[in-house]
Amino acid sequence: MRKVLFHLNCFEQGGAERVVSNLANQLVKDDYEVIAATEWQGEVEFKLDQRVRRIHVGLRKEDERKGRLPKIWLRFHYLRALMKKERPDVVISFTRRPNYRALISALGTGIPVITAVRQDPKSYYNSLADKILIPLLYPRAAGCVFQTREQGESFPASLRKRSRIILNPVNHKYIGVPKPEVREKLVVQSGRLVDFKNQLMLLKAFLKVHEKHPDYILKIYGGDSFDGTKEKLEKFIKEYKAEDYMLLAGASDDLEKQLPKGAVYAFSSDYEGMPNALLEAMALGMPVVATDCPCGGPKTVIKHEENGLLIPVGDEKALTDSINRLIEDQELAERLGDNARKISDRVNEAAILEQWKEYIEATVKE
Repeated sequence: MRKVLFHLNCFEQGGAERVVSNLANQLVKDDYEVIAATEWQGEVEFKLDQRVRRIHVGLRKEDERKGRLPKIWLRFHYLRALMKKERPDVVISFTRRPNYRALISALGTGIPVITAVRQDPKSYYNSLADKILIPLLYPRAAGCVFQTREQGESFPASLRKRSRIILNPVNHKYIGVPKPEVREKLVVQSGRLVDFKNQLMLLKAFLKVHEKHPDYILKIYGGDSFDGTKEKLEKFIKEYKAEDYMLLAGASDDLEKQLPKGAVYAFSSDYEGMPNALLEAMALGMPVVATDCPCGGPKTVIKHEENGLLIPVGDEKALTDSINRLIEDQELAERLGDNARKISDRVNEAAILEQWKEYIEATVKE
């Protein structure tokens, strides 16, 4: 039985956290021993199978008064101590800082580390520290999981040779959902209210859509990221007296029931990794219009005019025109939605789990 140690910040609801929780829960069902080493406990987190051992490796209460440098050292110390105690077959870390912590903490232990890059490197790995640490540490990784080829281009070629591209698994509740007999006059989006998702552009575009199609409503499902985006959106809606047809619907646990009611799914991000929300909408058979944002997530899964529409990043007019096109050409919309549904063959939990298991086994043996 393989022992796998995942390292990430926490299991608060987000893209990487969703992927790790799904993987951990699936692996323990396949008789893997799974440890989840996290820095902190979030308020609202994804549920873990009771067989997944959750271990805190972040700062402790007695560390709070210590200086910055001792705190940095302790984070590495606690994770390294856990690695040496548990001796996992492999450590799998997710996102920028946990990747650095895992690579440094594993030095000299002989334990292989697979890093997972989830964000757009040009937006998240662009500091002076990154320019120093990436060529210094990432070649020491046993491998890396990217979501797109474009992500890998920011990392050493030696690492890319032993890396894989694995998409995010989509929760089974989004797969095989029956197609609605009649779609409601709704344009929908799902995801946190956060700056880089550029939901403000969607509101501006929908103003023009609503002028042409006054019977359509926009619903954005997603919780507050507390970066000020929600307040900006609310201010815009109030300024244009659009409360009746632009709705911030909040987070939802039954998106698989709510989203398919819509006629169009609109994705407006300026940059992303591999957006789970987009994969879920496609698996539900939604007619999708999406920005062709870095680092290539949408264009990895969407073929323009075959299973969705791709538009330039930040192009409000293109977003308006594409939404109108899908509203007005229902035959096109349904064809795109039917083809989008086929993404389920690539991103169902079983298919993604097998790719991860195969990569874990190959890495450990090597």
